[in-house]
Amino acid sequence: MLPRHRRGLGGAMGRQGRAYACALAAVLLWSTSATAFKIALRRVDYLQLLFYSSVFSTGMLALVLASRRRLREALAGSGRDHLRSVGLGLLNPFLYYLVLFKAYELLPAQMAQPLNYTWAIALALLSIPILRQRVGLRAIAGGLVSYAGVWVISTRGELLALRTVAPLGVGLALGSAFVWAFYWLLNTRDERDPTTRLFLNFLFGLPFVFAACAVFSDVRIGGLEAVAGVAYVGLVEMGVAFVLWLTALKLSDNAASVGNLIFVAPFLSLILIHFVLGEHILASTFVGLALIVAGLLLHRLRARGAPDG
Repeated sequence: MLPRHRRGLGGAMGRQGRAYACALAAVLLWSTSATAFKIALRRVDYLQLLFYSSVFSTGMLALVLASRRRLREALAGSGRDHLRSVGLGLLNPFLYYLVLFKAYELLPAQMAQPLNYTWAIALALLSIPILRQRVGLRAIAGGLVSYAGVWVISTRGELLALRTVAPLGVGLALGSAFVWAFYWLLNTRDERDPTTRLFLNFLFGLPFVFAACAVFSDVRIGGLEAVAGVAYVGLVEMGVAFVLWLTALKLSDNAASVGNLIFVAPFLSLILIHFVLGEHILASTFVGLALIVAGLLLHRLRARGAPDG
C-alpha cells in the first residue's frame, strides 16, 4: 500500500489527468463545429438551425442534470434566478447563435470560424467599461495583433484593397464574438452551478428562438439529413462539448493550463473544413488565424489565471 502522501499525489494527478481528457475531448468536438454548421445549413436556414439545435441542446442538458439528480432543483429556483435566466437566454442561445449562424450562412467556414475566435479580445475590451478593469500595453498589443489577423482574413490577404469579402458576414462573425463576451461577463455574477445555469438559459431562451423561427422562417423541416445535422449541432457543439469543458475546469487545479488547449481547435477545424467541406484553405486564412491566436496568447500572458469562457 502506498504511503498516504503518495496516494494523495496520485489522486491529484489522476484528477488533473481527467481534467485534460475532458478538455481535449471538448476541443476535438468544437473543432468539428464550423464543418457541422455549414453541412446543416445546406439543409435548413439559419433560423431553423437555431431553433432545432437549441431544442436538442436543452433536452441533452436536462438529461445531464437528471442523471445528477439536480433537474428538479434547477427548475425550482427562485423567481429572481429565473428572471436572470430569461435575460441571459436572450443572449445565449438566442442572439449569439442567431448572429453566428447567419455569419456562417454568408461566409466560407474558413473565414467565419477564426473571426468568431476573437471573443477573448472582445472580452478584454468589454471588461473595461463593465468590470472597470485597466488595460495594459501588452493587452493593447495583443488586441492589435489579433485584429490585424482579422483584417488579413476578411480581405483575403489583399491588405490595401480597403474592402472586405461579404462585409455583413464579417461584421456578424465579429459581432458574435462580442455577444459571447458580454454573455460571459454577465455570467461571472451568477453563482449557480454552471451546467444548471446553462440549461436554464437555454430553456428560457427557447421561446424567443421559437418565435423568431415561426415568424421569419418555417418551423417544419424535412428529411433525415436535416434532422441529423441540427441534432449534431445541438447535442455536440451546444451541449456535450460545453458539459465536458465545464467538467474539465471543475476538475483542474490549474484552469489556465487547461484553457490553453482551446487554441488547438481552430487549427484542427481548418483541416476538417478542407477535407470534409472541400474548401481550399487560403494562405491568408492561415496567416490571419496565426495572428489572432498570437494576439490571444499575448493577452493571456497578461491575464494569467483569468477564467476561460
